[in-house]
Amino acid sequence: MREVLILSDRRMGHVNQSIALAKYLNIPYEIAEVQFKNKLCKVLSYAFDKIGIRTSALFQLKISKNYQIVIGTGSTTYYAAKVLAKKMQAKSITMMLPKGYGLEFDTIFAQSHDNPPRQKNIIEIPANFAYVEPEGIYRASKKSIGIVIGGDNKIFKMSVEDLKKQLDFIKEYYEGYEFAITTSPRTSDEVEKLVSSYHFNYEVIFSKNAINPIADFLEECESVIITGDSTSMVSEAISYGEANVIVLPLESTQDNKFVRFIDFLDKEGYLHIFDGTIKNKNKKINFASYAQKVKS
Repeated sequence: MREVLILSDRRMGHVNQSIALAKYLNIPYEIAEVQFKNKLCKVLSYAFDKIGIRTSALFQLKISKNYQIVIGTGSTTYYAAKVLAKKMQAKSITMMLPKGYGLEFDTIFAQSHDNPPRQKNIIEIPANFAYVEPEGIYRASKKSIGIVIGGDNKIFKMSVEDLKKQLDFIKEYYEGYEFAITTSPRTSDEVEKLVSSYHFNYEVIFSKNAINPIADFLEECESVIITGDSTSMVSEAISYGEANVIVLPLESTQDNKFVRFIDFLDKEGYLHIFDGTIKNKNKKINFASYAQKVKS
């Protein structure tokens, strides 16, 4: 049976995309952390890649055997994936468009919002690969609404005042429903305090209880409402179950991949961007069908 090596840059949003592909393909996988030896080595990797030099001297990686497929996601992994694939005579796969590097991979999954070029080895996908597995963490006792709260990132800063207005609206609009809410590793203390003040039926404050009930929200809830700061959380929501997906937009002063990503999915009917109204949209992505396009 083929085996997969997943290269990790220690960003779970990246690693989980690689894991999702391996799971859809039903192929055993191992994860190994890779990092450049220093900043200069990363700079050199772009130059070496451009002129076709493949050397493991630029990065640190501990592996003890060969693999049939090497998957990299994130800029720290792309050069290493090419080096290892050549050395092992393995297939090379990336789960995002490898910006800055050449496109000489066997398969590249590229998100639509990155406007990927059209070529045979590039498979355009609407969102990040996601593999959702409910764990029974949350069970609804009646019709329920799931709410997923993220946090600040390099593009957005979450406003406690705006979020309070949105939560007040949601609570009133869905009167009579059971409410299940979770925060995330990036949620600020101020936002967590706001969430706790509502005393929702089911509540996960991640800083106090580091569990992830999102998959169960998608399984159990009629609608799942997500703040628009995480492409990973949104990708999960539009790839599993039958729940409607509503995104709470965050303010940004510049065009960015998060806004383009959400806008595209809204236009395609996968979700509704909250604009003071609620619309039910629950179109789902079949990532299994995309996975089968990987060349054997």
